[in-house]
Amino acid sequence: MSKQQHQYVEVPVVCAILILLFSLQHYGTHRLGFVFAPIVLTWLLCISTIGVYNIFHWNPHVYKALSPYYIYKFLKKTRGRGWMSLGGILLCITGSEAMFADLGHFTQLSIQIAFTFAVYPSLILAYMGQAAYLSKHHVLESDYRIGFYVSVPEQIRWPVLAIAILAAVVGSQAIITGTFSIIKQCTSLGCFPKVKIVHTSSRMHGQIYIPEINWTLMLLCLAVTVGFRDTKHISNASGLAVITVMLVTTCLMSLVIILCWRKSYIYALAFIFFFGTIEALYFSASLIKFLEGAWVPVALSFIFLLIMYVWHYGTLKRYEFDVQNKVSITWLLTLFGSSNLGIVRVRGIGVINTELVSGIPAIFSHFITNLPAFHQVVVFLCVKSVPVPHVKPEERFLVGRVGPKEYRLYRCIARYGYRDVHRDDVEFENDLICSIAEFIRSDKPLNYSPDLENETGTNERLTVVAASSSNLEGVQIFEDDGSDKQEPSSSSEVTVVAPSPRIKKRVRFVLPESARIDRSAEDELTELTEAREAGMAFIMGHSYVKAKSGSSVMKKIAINFGYDFLRRNSRGPCYGLSTPHASTLEVGMVYIV
Repeated sequence: MSKQQHQYVEVPVVCAILILLFSLQHYGTHRLGFVFAPIVLTWLLCISTIGVYNIFHWNPHVYKALSPYYIYKFLKKTRGRGWMSLGGILLCITGSEAMFADLGHFTQLSIQIAFTFAVYPSLILAYMGQAAYLSKHHVLESDYRIGFYVSVPEQIRWPVLAIAILAAVVGSQAIITGTFSIIKQCTSLGCFPKVKIVHTSSRMHGQIYIPEINWTLMLLCLAVTVGFRDTKHISNASGLAVITVMLVTTCLMSLVIILCWRKSYIYALAFIFFFGTIEALYFSASLIKFLEGAWVPVALSFIFLLIMYVWHYGTLKRYEFDVQNKVSITWLLTLFGSSNLGIVRVRGIGVINTELVSGIPAIFSHFITNLPAFHQVVVFLCVKSVPVPHVKPEERFLVGRVGPKEYRLYRCIARYGYRDVHRDDVEFENDLICSIAEFIRSDKPLNYSPDLENETGTNERLTVVAASSSNLEGVQIFEDDGSDKQEPSSSSEVTVVAPSPRIKKRVRFVLPESARIDRSAEDELTELTEAREAGMAFIMGHSYVKAKSGSSVMKKIAINFGYDFLRRNSRGPCYGLSTPHASTLEVGMVYIV
């Protein structure tokens, strides 16, 4: 079969394997590991066994090649040709370094043990076995026969080929999972657009799946496979990518030695001189193959660097606008307390969804100054994901006041673990209202003083309040159709019957038997009850970022086109709950940066 006929078979098979591999990613690393782990162990055992066989069968003295002296002797003898061959020698280690990209999916100790006692000895034995074979068969009919499989005994050559294909799939899996971890870290740092992150394990926080990155990576792999149709070009691209990562890691490690480990500059210089010199030698040899496929990782890196820079630049400018235009709590209280400004408080509960855990979002001031009317009860709601699998229901809510008690302004932070299932809108509303009612019941009087405001412009105390579904001893909420039936309970109740015939439901807070509340708390609960009966409105913020007039052409392109395109095609802020569309209001605001 000719080389062209080989491509007609190999390329479709490789594409089919890639599609299957990427289609299995949503099952998670912990499930795929049960399938891939035996394959890796079988492959390592296979190459090490074949290596030991070749060593003893062809040249038992090949162990001397481990001496660095032969590296010097080889380069001295071959000079330029030997230096150029380093680009091919580099391919001997590509793939094994992918284990270190999985630090988010496995512990550091497990990777160290696996590499030291399994991967590294197996690779050494395999390459020593090939060297022993080639020392007796260095004159071959054609160069393409010089490889790993020619040193494998013919009786087991095809089974070894099958295991090798499966092992290559596993190596690709390590790169995929490592990419997920890197993208997640970049997203957390604000250096990459927001993407959907699915946690596939309740025990390991780092085991994640990102659908958008998964399918994008699959398309890129298919494009490279179909475009090159040759392992030589793909190997050149892989070699330059790997040695570049190693060289950059060495440079960054020298900074870690100085800044994090607090060691002397001498240690850092010695580290970067020793490892950097070796890696720079391989890097220079790989650059020769730039036009033979090595340009691909450079081009992709430039594209992703441009995306990350534009997103980070736009996010930074947006944050600076928020800081410069932050709303003072004093301004808000003046606005609510002054009758001359015409602010009207209407019945109901207004829930302001925000990503801020403190302070007043600028979107709220934008809304209130353009439409001077708001609800009698205002709740600034922030839904946060915390790096634990589950948050106990009794620790779900943090509730506090914003300003004096008479203004009925509250802040609520709802915390969810990455494996928690968010409740539907009705259950969440009831838990939210009950948490505020429980806070009102258990809150101790505290005189508000603007002089005690912290750097965020607030004077808030947040209290952990359990959700009503888990706190049977706390405040419970009951809703009915307004009939005169009473729940058989010895608990005390705060009941308000709607006087208007248009309101069909009645809301009641049932307090514990031992509950004792003062008159002001009872009035506050009564007002909360009336507001709940009138209904809830959810206010969502939606911002647009534009470059101010007079900005440079590059800034206008980056903000008005680049950042705007990324923002419209990335996931918006995750508020963590599904709100009813009928009672949701989206407020738009233009950020001029």
